[in-house]
Amino acid sequence: MEMSTAYDLIVIGGGPAGTAGAIGAARRGAHVLLLEKGRYPRQKVCGEFVSPESLGLLEQLLCEENVLILKNAIRISAARIFVDGRMLSTVVDPPAASISRYDLDNALWNSAVKAGVKAKQDLAVQSVVHEGNGFRVKTPHAVFQTQSIINASGRWSNLNRSSASSDEKWIGLKGHFVECEPAPSVDLYFFNGGYCGVQPLASGEINACAMVKAEVATTLPQVLACHPELLARSREWQLMGASVSTSPLIFREPEAQRDGVLMAGDAAGFVDPFVGDGISLALRSGAMAAACLKQFFDGKQTLAQASVLYIERYRRELYPVFRNSSGIRRLLGLPPSVRKSVMFALQNTPAISRYLVRKTR
Repeated sequence: MEMSTAYDLIVIGGGPAGTAGAIGAARRGAHVLLLEKGRYPRQKVCGEFVSPESLGLLEQLLCEENVLILKNAIRISAARIFVDGRMLSTVVDPPAASISRYDLDNALWNSAVKAGVKAKQDLAVQSVVHEGNGFRVKTPHAVFQTQSIINASGRWSNLNRSSASSDEKWIGLKGHFVECEPAPSVDLYFFNGGYCGVQPLASGEINACAMVKAEVATTLPQVLACHPELLARSREWQLMGASVSTSPLIFREPEAQRDGVLMAGDAAGFVDPFVGDGISLALRSGAMAAACLKQFFDGKQTLAQASVLYIERYRRELYPVFRNSSGIRRLLGLPPSVRKSVMFALQNTPAISRYLVRKTR
């Protein structure tokens, strides 16, 4: 096995977090290698909701040839929550965007290549070793040397095993469907043991994405049957292509840095999907990691100093989303009798509903 070119930065994982980090670093003059174990484009389990606070960043990251996916995206300006026989409505202001991961990941990957990133697909990272003033990254076909690493490899890559455990096994499921006259909102259907989110896409399809306990459902048809209003709505849906799934889904405290490696996206922490901030956190954390490494690339800081800066910024700007969303998850996990009283109060006090939405931003 030959030793390959040395890099300023290697980014592991080619999703939104990894491409955001790679693009940000390359545009700052760094020599960047982006490694992805799979191949794009492909479908991934995701609500495909791009929250408002990250739309400006996304536009900056996309190259001119790919920015049309953002300009053509459906805008989501309303959210509806269906739980315990009630519907809670609130505005999403400014509006969010609905973009399929198939299109988004492909556009970001192409934008990284346009930014000068050396990008390799179908190349899994087997190990990372911290040695001397840098790292050695081993793959099946080559060993790469780098001064720094952003790990954006997701929740359950071989590099990212978590010690967190749970007695409850949660599954993620997603499918695209055809629906006549889809609602122009993101709709969240909660039931005992899970939830399903539904929203329109620019393709004319809708995305139905669920998080559910394995003991409650393991397929999308089973999920749709868990909520009476969702079941009635979905009777005429037609599935487009195959549905996709992922498991296990485990919540833990975010970890912005590990052994000198900056963590971004789901590798840093998995946020409650119903708040719709997964893509936003991925983009923002990847871009933030690249920005914090700038002084290191310029020789004005050590990697340890850059890591401290990233940890501080992550805790200040991104960690509150995890804290607040977990609080809302606990609220939704209250006994139905208590939850109904809370929902009644929210339904009759729109200002509180808007406040809860803001607290996950």
